[in-house]
Order: sequence, then C-alpha cells, then structure tokens
Amino acid sequence: MSDERPLTGKIALVAGATRGAGRAIAVELARAGAYVYATGRSSRVNGPSEIDRPETIEETGERMAAAGGEGVALRVDHLEPAEVDSLVARIRDERGRLDILVNDIFGGDRYAQFGKKIWEHDLHGGLRMLRMGIDTHAITSHYALGLLIERPGGLVIEMTDGTFAYNADYRDGVGMYYDLVKAAVQRLTLAQSEELKKYEGIAVAVTPGWLRSEMMLQHFGVTEDTWQDAIEKEPHFAISESPAYVARGVAALAADPDRARYSGRSVSSGELARTYDLTDVDGSRPNAWAYVEEVQTTGRPANVAGYR
Repeated sequence: MSDERPLTGKIALVAGATRGAGRAIAVELARAGAYVYATGRSSRVNGPSEIDRPETIEETGERMAAAGGEGVALRVDHLEPAEVDSLVARIRDERGRLDILVNDIFGGDRYAQFGKKIWEHDLHGGLRMLRMGIDTHAITSHYALGLLIERPGGLVIEMTDGTFAYNADYRDGVGMYYDLVKAAVQRLTLAQSEELKKYEGIAVAVTPGWLRSEMMLQHFGVTEDTWQDAIEKEPHFAISESPAYVARGVAALAADPDRARYSGRSVSSGELARTYDLTDVDGSRPNAWAYVEEVQTTGRPANVAGYR
C-alpha cells in the first residue's frame, strides 16, 4: 500500500456506475488502488436502460483502466434480486471479500415532475421512482452486506441528494416521490450504521452539490470544458461541481482509518474536501450546500465569493 494507492488490496462494489457521480467514484476508487466492480444497466451489448442515455457501463470500465486501476464493469439490474445475488457470488468467488459498497443506483429523476402536487403527479412514474431509488439500495445491501461483514471495518456509502439537515424539511417543488427517495436514504444509512456496529462496519450518506453530470451539461448545452457558459442562463450554476469532486472525497473517506466518526451521518462533497484537503478539477473547493441554504434559497443574488 502506498500514499498514492491507499486502497490497494481492497475490493469495492459501485452499484450504479454508468454515469455521473457513480462513474466518477468507480474511477477514483480504482485510481486509489481498489479492485472495483462497477455495475449499471446501460450497455454496449444490451443497449440503453430506460434512462435512454448514451453512456455505457463498459465506458466506465475503460475509464477505470485509463486511471491505472483494476476492476470489471458489468451489466447488472439492481432491481432484480437474482442478478444481484449472482453478482455478489461472483465477487466472493473471484476475490473472497468486499470492503466497500457504494449504493448509487437511481435514474428515477426521469420520472420526476417538479412542481406537481401528489394528486397531480403521474402515479406510475412516481412509484417507479421509489423502486429505482429505494428498492435497488435495499436489494443490493441485502445480498452484499453478508460478504462485507466477514471482515471488520467494512464501509457502505449511500449516495443521495442533500444533507440530512437540508432534507429534514419537505423539499417543496421537487415532488413527493423525489423527496421521499432522498429522505429515505437517511433511514437506510441509519439502519445500516446500527446493524454494522457489531462488525466494526460503518455506513455514511454522501451528497454532491450541484453536480455537472452528463445530463446536466446536456440540459444547459455545455460541456465540462465550457460549463461556465451556462452561468449566463443560470447564475447559481456558478457553484456547480464536477463528478470528480465528490468521487475524490469518497476515495479519501474510504482510505481514512478514522472514518467511523461519520457513521450514521450525512456528509457533503464540500465537507469531505475541507476535511481531506481536496479540490475540484479546476482547483476550487465549492461548498454547494452552504451556498444553497444561505444564498440560493434565500433569494440573494448569485455570488459564490466565500463558497468556492
């Protein structure tokens, strides 16, 4: 193990690694030395998932390799218990251990109807969102934690949107189903943190800030290189961050021998960056959730001074 590859010898499963934060986390864990199983539904071989995006899980595997990491990218539907069971059996057979589980499966935002009340929101889409954002995590943990607890110190990362403090209030405008998915992560994290204690395992919820995902960049008609062009259209986008920012934080957290202090809690990309002295790809250190609470939601003019 070296300072450059502090996770050498560790085995990680990043569930939901086709794009966005999940893809970046798989890459950064691999870069840090972990052997990574990256999973997703969109595949060059099997075609896109219902999200109907061009990114594929195979591309994630290629990015892991390009970062000098090791691992495998697999097409897995985490709503199908048999597929997850087989995945964990493969990890056991091939590696004999699991040290890090990242639950980042979602994609249900395609069903979100922002501004719709409960009685106005499409019921089928709302219920599908609950399955994609809650059932997938429960199914994955059901099968994976039995392997993870066989060695002390296992880590579960529950990826979410918003800190526990922010999500304690109803997020008016996003729709009940989206709000429920993100609030449920708090209970998933708390449950796992309590049940893993006997095995010296921990569970932490991690939230990025305003993420410049592939979908978000497309929405604004920009790329990662030209993202600042979108600020003219949406001034608050100035606080946004690349997926690598939260991924660097997750990798640092996984390598922290004192990470148990976070168990049962939520932590933002900005907090992880401050704790581990990290920056985003542009050298900045955005503190998005403080900005959202203190500037954006209070109606103040966009100004990232002191937040980036």
